Parts: sequence; structure tokens; C-alpha cells
Amino acid sequence: MNDSDDGVLEELASLPTMAHPTAAPSGDEVALYYDVTGRNELHVVDTDSGELSRWSDGEVPRNARWFVAWDADGERVFFHLDDNGDEQNDIYALSRDGSVEPVVEMDGQVVVHDVGDDGDTLLVGSTRDGQMNVYRHDLASDETTKITDYDRAVWGSLLSPDGDRIAYSTNETDDYDNKDVYVANADGSEPRNLEIGEVGAEATPADWGPEGRRLLVGDNTEDLGRIGVYAVEDDEVTWYGDGDHEESPVAFLPDGERVLATRSRDALQLPVVYDLETGEGRELDVPEGVSSFGRMHTGGVSVGDDRIILQHTTPTRRPELLAYDLESDEYEPLLEAEYGPFDADDFADAEYFTFDSDGVPETSAEAVDHDPYEELEIGALLYDSGERPSPLIVNPHGGPRARDTKSFDLYTQVLVSQGFSVLQVNYRGSSGRGREFVEALIDDWAGAEQGDVAGAAEHVLERHDWIDEDRVVVFGGSYGGYSAYWQLVQYPELYEAGIAWIGLTDLEDMFENTMPHFRTELMEKYLGTPDENPDLYEERSPVTHADNLDAPIYLVHGVNDRRVPVSQARIFREALEERGLEAGPDGAFEYHELGEEGHASSDQEQKLRLFRLLTDFLDRRVGTETAD
Repeated sequence: MNDSDDGVLEELASLPTMAHPTAAPSGDEVALYYDVTGRNELHVVDTDSGELSRWSDGEVPRNARWFVAWDADGERVFFHLDDNGDEQNDIYALSRDGSVEPVVEMDGQVVVHDVGDDGDTLLVGSTRDGQMNVYRHDLASDETTKITDYDRAVWGSLLSPDGDRIAYSTNETDDYDNKDVYVANADGSEPRNLEIGEVGAEATPADWGPEGRRLLVGDNTEDLGRIGVYAVEDDEVTWYGDGDHEESPVAFLPDGERVLATRSRDALQLPVVYDLETGEGRELDVPEGVSSFGRMHTGGVSVGDDRIILQHTTPTRRPELLAYDLESDEYEPLLEAEYGPFDADDFADAEYFTFDSDGVPETSAEAVDHDPYEELEIGALLYDSGERPSPLIVNPHGGPRARDTKSFDLYTQVLVSQGFSVLQVNYRGSSGRGREFVEALIDDWAGAEQGDVAGAAEHVLERHDWIDEDRVVVFGGSYGGYSAYWQLVQYPELYEAGIAWIGLTDLEDMFENTMPHFRTELMEKYLGTPDENPDLYEERSPVTHADNLDAPIYLVHGVNDRRVPVSQARIFREALEERGLEAGPDGAFEYHELGEEGHASSDQEQKLRLFRLLTDFLDRRVGTETAD
């Protein structure tokens, strides 16, 4: 695929995409977001017939960021509604007849954690009082009660099947990297730390067992993530797996004798089922790629005693919804992917490779000098556009605690369609490689991980003579946007241009203006506070080194972004203007604020708007034709 016509962008942006499939308590239906009509709507799939029905008509958000959850009797679906992408969600319910009503409305961000089997109880997380804590909402009386009050964010509260207890994770220690699992009474009283794993490790609950006496948990004490079953009454945990790969818990299966998990291997994510009696685990027989699940509880993944639902995708195979039979190890599509005018063969596949990096590339550092770090094996993905010679887009992921995988990435395929090869780097600090690899980024943003990114670009330039070293671009969003800013001011000689989308530029401003749980669980966890580490906050802020910018940069930011406020882009723009640099199509930089949008969007019209902005900038500033 190599067609720069705007029609190709429209066709790519309009490919229908499903999101957040969640099985009903009965297992007879699966609710999901799906934009086959051109707009994100709530649809329901019958798990026997595969019949698809639409419940909503514009009442749900345009952006399918947040998941959905069924009520206990399967007659309503709860969803998150915000104001034009600002993520200050309230909770609404959509009924089978199409009627919509507000359920929980509070200041700040509100997120559904769990729905009680009793039909009366909803657990939500909310930043109403500042930090993210747990609230219990009684559906019958419409009363909401705060039941936890911690200084650090509380995550993933779960209500036991009998409704008497809750489980959740938070941190009360002085070790900022720590996370513990707690069990408390349903009103939040008498919380007990289960003390799973060592201090400094992260333990999380995933699901209550059907009888309510066991918890499925995850922990990274042994470095790689592992899954376990905790017997609450006996204070004992049994661990599963051989410890060779990072694994994450998903849910108990209905029989209570098996659990579902995911396993990370290289750039793959594989579904695994463990037999609790024998301890044996087996990978499910799906093509190599990325398998994922909806809501992280039994009711959200099981459509029968031996039948589960999962989403599956590869770099060339768009996400599809599968029903997998655990007895026969066979699967069938419940909702097949739509390809429009394209075939799977039209999309670029990903080559996974590794290289060794000490965090200090050959390219000279202009902002901060670093001594060599520990040499680590870094994984990366390369998408070949087929253009010869080919310009290259270096595309670091966000997070930073995330990773790029062998899954279908629409943004990558858009860039490839325009003749740009794409490089994605799972730098140190990425997930999927264990606790030590993640913690390598603590106290060192814009350090070795940025050297890994630049080193990956150097590696592919040396390895592939068909990549044009004079047409290398960096593009990223969120922490990837921070990386784009930093790559341009730290390694300016490497890049011809850059695009920073919803990225961080001033770390102190980010600390002061992001949401409370991002302040503590992202900024303070990784960097401390500006008062504690003022020099680090200043030194690792791209705006501090704006004078180093030596290539055209495109600043793109959503005005309603509450994770990375739009002030981040405005601050960098002001710094460039203070240098006397001019904005505009022929200027040193270009600037665009996206109205009615927050921290990215899955809406087709909003995606198309961004695709057009990106490809227009790349065509004008870099192009796919070799310069004379």
C-alpha cells in the first residue's frame, strides 16, 4: 500500500473498530463498542447466533476509551460519559430499550470498578475528594458513600460474590514502588493488608473465586509478573507458572478450578489457562499475535462453562472477537474484522528484532550527557513500507509503562500507506519484561530509555541500506510525545523533523496540573516531587533545552486533555517564540490544538482529522521522494 490520496486516509479512518467486549452475566450476550455506523455506539452480540444489535443512538461517547459493564440482571449496560474527552467521567446506564439515565454523577473522574451480584451495589473509583479512592453506590437508594480514604491511589476494587467484602490495591508504605492487596468489609471497615510479596513489589487483585473464599492475584516479587490464588481464610497463596515469562491474571473460570491469564513473550501476548489442581498451564491455540480480554472478571470473559471470548489481532489482521472452546481447542469468530476495500495482505507486517544498548547512542547528546548504563537487550518492531529508499518514522510508545506488540496498529498502517517505514522501540521501562526492567526508568526519564530509542534508529540505519538516513522523523503521543520532544533536543542531528502529540514538555507544570492519581502514581513514583528533585525536573524537561531544536516540529495537543494538559504544548510554543522562531507551514515549527478532544480519540472523524494533519506535515517537510 503506497497511495497518498486523501481517499486512502478516509478509508483507513473509517474501518469499523470494536472495543471493550464484555460478556453478560448469563453468557448469552456480549456488549461492546463498535463504530460500524461511522460513530461509536454500544452494540450487543448474541453468543449463539452471532446476531449484532445496536442499543445506543448517539448517547455514548464518541471516543471508546473507557470500558463498559453489565448490571447484575443483564438488562442494562453501564458506561462512562465525559465532556468532549476530558475524562471527568460520570456513570450512565443504557437499557435494552435504548433509554439512558445517569447513575453516578460526581466531580472529578469516576470509573466503574465492579458490579455486585446482588443487583444493588456498584463500586466505583473517584477523584471527587482529590486522590482516587473507592465509593460504594447503592442503586436502589441512589446513595453514594466513600469507603476508602488513602493518600495514594486505590485501584481495581472487587466486591465478593456474597457482597460482604471488597478487595483492592493501594500503597501505605514509604516505598513508592510498592503496591499491596487489601481485603476489607463491604463498607471499607477493618482493611487488612494480605502482605502478598515483598515490600517494593506490586501485588494486585484480579477476581474473586466463585465461592468468595479465594482471590486471583498478580505479583512481581520474583521480577517477572506471576499469578497466584490466595486463600483468604488461610492466609496462603499458591503460585502458578514456571517463571520464564511475564504473566498477568485475568479471571477464574466458572468452575472455580481453572484460571485465565495472559503471557508476554517478545512482542506477543498469549492466552493461558491454568488448572489449579495440577498446576499445569497451557497456551490456547490461536495464531501468534495479541489476545486480550474485556472486563477482568469471570462474568466479562466467560460465555459458558468451557467457552470464553477474546479479542485477537496481529500486525496485518485487524481485531476480531472470537469464541474459544476450551475442551476442543477450537474457536469461531463472533464478530469478524471489517477490512473495507483492503485485504490483510495490504497491510505491512512487523519484524521483531533485538539489539544491545547501553543507553548511550553514537549520536552526540546536546542536552544532557550520560555515562554508559547497564547494557540491556532491547526489543523493537520494524514495519517496511516497501519504498526505496524509505524515510523512517521512529515511533516511541506512550506510558511509559506499556509496550508495542505484534498487533494491528492503525496509526502505523496510515504512516506506511504514505511510504514511511516505522520503527517502534520497547525501551527500558517498558512492560512485559519484568519489574527490574520497568524500574530502570525510575529517577531517569530522558536518560537511558531515550538512548535506547536513538540506538534503535542507529541500528536499523546501519542494518538496512534502503532506509534514508537523511529522512528520519520522530513521532509519538503522550509519553511518546515527551520522547519526541526529547529526541529532537537531545539528538538533533539524527532527525529531519518531529511530531509531538499530547506530549510533556515541562515536568513541574505537568506535576501541578495533571489529575491527582497521575501526579502520585506517575510523576511522584518516577521522579519524586519538584520540591524534592527540582534539578531533575528542570534538567529532564524538553522546554529547558528548546534552544537545541534544529528541525521543524509539529506540536499537536487536545484542548480537553486532563492527563497531559494543553499547557504543556503552549509552554513549548512560547519558548520557541521567545527564541524568535516563527510558526507556520514554512516556519521553524507548526502548532495545532484539537478542539473537542482530550488525550487522543478513537472517533473516526477525529482520527481522520489527525491523520490529515500528520500526513500533510510529513509530505511537506519530509516527503517520500528522494531529494536531488
